[in-house]
Amino acid sequence: MPMATGMTVMMTLLSLRESRPQAKYVLWPRIDQKSCLKAIVTAGYQVVVIENVLEGDELRTDVPALKEKVSTLSPENVAAILTTTSCFAPRGVDRLEEVAKICKEHDIPHIVNNAYGLQSTKCLHHIQQAGRVGRVDAFIQSTDKNFMVPVGGAVVAGFDAQFIEHIGKMYPGRASVSPVLDLFITLLSMGVQGYTSLMTQRSEHMDYLRTRLEEVANGFDLQLLLTKNNPISMGLTIPKGVGTELGSQLFLRGVSGVRVVTPNQIKTIAGVTLKGWGAHHPNYPHGYLTAAAALGMTKADVDTFMGRLEKCLKKISSKLRERGAEDDNGVESQ
Repeated sequence: MPMATGMTVMMTLLSLRESRPQAKYVLWPRIDQKSCLKAIVTAGYQVVVIENVLEGDELRTDVPALKEKVSTLSPENVAAILTTTSCFAPRGVDRLEEVAKICKEHDIPHIVNNAYGLQSTKCLHHIQQAGRVGRVDAFIQSTDKNFMVPVGGAVVAGFDAQFIEHIGKMYPGRASVSPVLDLFITLLSMGVQGYTSLMTQRSEHMDYLRTRLEEVANGFDLQLLLTKNNPISMGLTIPKGVGTELGSQLFLRGVSGVRVVTPNQIKTIAGVTLKGWGAHHPNYPHGYLTAAAALGMTKADVDTFMGRLEKCLKKISSKLRERGAEDDNGVESQ
């Protein structure tokens, strides 16, 4: 599709209308990304948010709550269940196999947002298993996130060629050939061996990033969040009350991929209000920053990022100590 992931999710949902004309709900295990919500609402469906369950540091799919909603709303009124693989920590990959079984049992379409997932063998394994044991109608991935091409394209794949063809035919009119041409040239340039080599390097750099973040966590009395079911992103707790400052300092130093999340943020997207925005949960116990090891990242990139992160944390820690000393002096003078 010559569109980014969110618009492609919307087109995929629209393609279900013919076969499920009375359905009006999309069940959505919560992931705090605006495009997902906007895609569902723009397709004309009502969003039913399924809040995640906190298991240790990690957020996982609440399968019992999902089953209960299917029963309450009645399966024929559910247009689809929209799950997610690749996401920002501390959220893990959705329990795709269990959701796929529910969809197969109740004849409900299952759409998977696999935005970053092509570069992760773990994400692909979950999709393959879900398609084997249950129902997966389509999974959608971004070309720029997985193939390092310019923004503006997405790949829709699935296990039923007829349904995937139907989605393609839903696209109205003509579009620029640029996204297809960019991807075609890139694939020819990389070849199979080149792409699989990049995937292997990404996995290695993920391990290296984790090691470096653990060192920083130990040096600044922070905590690396344990999120074993997230193969791309990881989270590091941050000192209380410094989220905005840390985020701005990193951005000024050219670190644009980091996401700084502070608790208790409330945001309304497409008419849906979510408490704890950014954390995928209404009451996540920590403020934190996320860092991802994406395709194309090098070891030097990790080192550069860690150097800038350490500088920012040192500067903030120094300010916090000065502030604490001033507070202590104020108490003593009284």
